[in-house]
This record gives sequence, C-alpha cells and structure tokens, in this order.
Amino acid sequence: MHLHIAGICGTFMGGIALLARQLGHRVSGSDSNVYPPMSTQLQAQGIQLLEGYEARHLEPEPDLVVIGNALSRGNPLVEHVLEKGLHYTSGPQWLAENLLHGRWVLALSGTHGKTTTSSMLAWIFEDAGLDPGFLIGGVPRNFGISARLGSGPFFVVEADEYDTAFFDKRSKFLHYRPRTLVINNLEFDHADIFPDLAAIRRQFHHLVRTVPGNGLIITPPDDESIERVLAEGCWTPRETFSASREADWSVSSSTADGSSFEVRLNGGPAGSVEWELMGEHNLGNALAAIAAARHAGVPPSRACQALHGFRSVRRRMEIRARIDGITIYDDFAHHPTAIATTLAGLRARAGEERIVALLEPRSNTMRMGIHRKELPASLRAADEVILFRTPGLEWDPQEVAQALGPCAKVYDNIVELVEYLAQSTRSGDHIVVMSNGSFGEIHSRLEQAIGRRRHG
Repeated sequence: MHLHIAGICGTFMGGIALLARQLGHRVSGSDSNVYPPMSTQLQAQGIQLLEGYEARHLEPEPDLVVIGNALSRGNPLVEHVLEKGLHYTSGPQWLAENLLHGRWVLALSGTHGKTTTSSMLAWIFEDAGLDPGFLIGGVPRNFGISARLGSGPFFVVEADEYDTAFFDKRSKFLHYRPRTLVINNLEFDHADIFPDLAAIRRQFHHLVRTVPGNGLIITPPDDESIERVLAEGCWTPRETFSASREADWSVSSSTADGSSFEVRLNGGPAGSVEWELMGEHNLGNALAAIAAARHAGVPPSRACQALHGFRSVRRRMEIRARIDGITIYDDFAHHPTAIATTLAGLRARAGEERIVALLEPRSNTMRMGIHRKELPASLRAADEVILFRTPGLEWDPQEVAQALGPCAKVYDNIVELVEYLAQSTRSGDHIVVMSNGSFGEIHSRLEQAIGRRRHG
C-alpha cells in the first residue's frame, strides 16, 4: 500500500511515517518546512520527501492520504484530496486502527515533560528486554529514531492534547485508549485552538473516560487542574508522584542538580538513580515513568537501574557544542513553566557560571502573546536574556526586555545576534537556545562564529 503523509516533518506525523514504513508500506510525504532531525531520519528510512503541498504530489494517486493537523481547508493538497474523493484519514486514527488495538498502550500526557517521560518509559522497557513499540514527539538518543513497531505487547505513546485534523477537532489522545495513563501536569497552552483552560480540561476528562477499570492513572498530587478533571469522574485506580511533596512515589534525597536521587514508594525505598539529566522536573518525570513501568510489570529497582543509562532526547537540553570553554545547548522549551524549570535545572548544575538564555517565541501560543506577562519571571535564572523578534509575532518582546532590565536585549537579525554572542561570551558561559523550530540553524552559526573568534 502507498501512503502519502501530509505534514510529514512534524514530530508526530514523522513518527507515523516511520511506523508505516516498518509495516512494509511504501511511504511518501510532503511538508512546507523540511529540516533535521526529522527530515534526516525519514530519508534514512527510504521515505520520499517533497517540499510544499502541491496537488501533483498525489500523482500517481496513493492508496491513502494521512493528513496532519497543521493542514486546514484552503490548503491545495487538502482541496485536491476532497475534490478527487481520495481516501484519507488522520494520523491518530491511522495509529489506533493499525497498531494500537490489542496492545497495552501507555500514554504520557500533560503540558510539559511528555517527550522526556515517554522516552524514559520506552527505554526502561527496552533495557528490561521487552522490545516496546513507541511513538514519541522527539528523537530519544537511546534509540536514534522517534517511532518503531516493537515486538512486545507494550506500546508507549506521547499523548498530545492538540487537535487531530481539520475534519476531527478532538484531541489526538482520544484515539489511543490507554491502559496506563500519565498526566504530568496541566496548564493553558495551544491558544490557537483552545479558548481557555476549561476547554483543555474537558478534553482530558474525555481521555480519563477511556481508561479501563483495570488500568492505572498516574498524576501529581497537587495539580489543581488535574484534580478538577478527575473530580468530573474517574473509574480507574490512581497513583501519585512528586519530587518535592508527599506522594505514593517520591524522592527521599537528591543532589542539588538532580543527577542522583533515591526513589521511595509508599514511604519505603524503591531504588536509586544516577544519570546525566538535571533538574527537579526530570526527577518528577522519572517517578512517573517508573510508576508506569511498574504497572506493566517492571520492578521499580529494575526501572531505576535502566535510567542510569538513559540518554535523554534530542533538543531537550541537548549539548550541541563545547567550544572555547562555552557550552551551547538546544532546548525545546516554549512555555514559561518549561523555560523556568529548564533554567533552574541548569542553574543548579552551573552554579555561579554565567547563563545566557536565547528565546525564539515561535509556537502559536507564544506568537499570540498569551504568556508574555509570565515570561520575565520564567527567565530570571539567566544572567543575560536575548529575545528574538520572530516574523509574525503579535506583540513586542521589548515589553519583556524592559521588565527584565539591563540584562535583556531584543534582536530581529540572526547574523547580528550571532556576532554579538560570539564577541560577548567567554569561557565558562552556558548558552541555552530555546525554540520549538530550527531557529535558522543558530546553534551551528554560533559554533562557527565562536570558533572563528578563537582562531582569529
């Protein structure tokens, strides 16, 4: 069967393409913005990538068009599909109908931490010899690929609340029917499709309704929005986790940067972890993954042991370069809470060394300025803040810069920004680039510019 994936370079749709290819289908795809790491892993799997959304990309006619939620009515490819009566579906529906039925689905949801926690859980299963299937909205470094079929009964899926497709406005995760559900946290996001937090809570309540009575729901104990969701009705046992409060799963002690910690279950010792990650938020992610693995039969001590070898996810505080004593990180953070936890984790590890936070407010919610009043507080752990005025921004980042004071600057030219950082940073500095896009390949530009300075 020939599948054409429209919107193939999105993290979710790229994963769908990989799974379809592993099932033996011929796969092609189109997107308006083709860039690594998704483009490179798709091409490595023999998947044809086409730039843009032209009707001719569907000639000869494929057996099925899988349409991503980035495409809407008026898109030339969408209009061609409808006018010609081609067979089409959404990514989540294809996944549910072709892969998830009959498997033990473990869904990782919430505003923050989904990708990292999903990757942890998949690695725990892999390390335990269970060969899980997974679909993750990033590239776990332990696997080097964002999706695979797996031969075992378990399938780990990053469960996103974003809408499914132009013809199906339900959240994607409503297709997955998990037996094990993690809700890491719940805040307002995706302002382009949700009018308020209540609308997001409604989708999560629909998700809770799909979890069976012999399943498990794993949540923090003190998230008001999650408590409101569960108060609307919950028919499934629940376990709680917290790295800082009393919960079923907790941390008894940890190093300041979170690189080592002791896990407790119901007050008793359950295992210890030493790993390369940092930050209290990742301790919480680990507890959720360990709890989910235990529900599927992996002992907590075994799960903790597996996390010793966990290598995180590309674009989650990924070190892109160390040059001239300067460390350049790539991070996907694009919400004030994620920005704050990312910088707090780095501060705990960096100590008094200088942190330069570089933010591209690129997500739809960021472009709309929904969170701009929370941004100054989320960035205060940095010694210097640079905001990039990305095209299409509906607010002036100078507002945030003024609130932060002399430590903050605004740029709208990448070349000038790179040159400034190349000249102003010094040995021992940490540059954290935060964006949910490619940001003009600024990481490579910085590395080259700093290198020229050193050899100049």
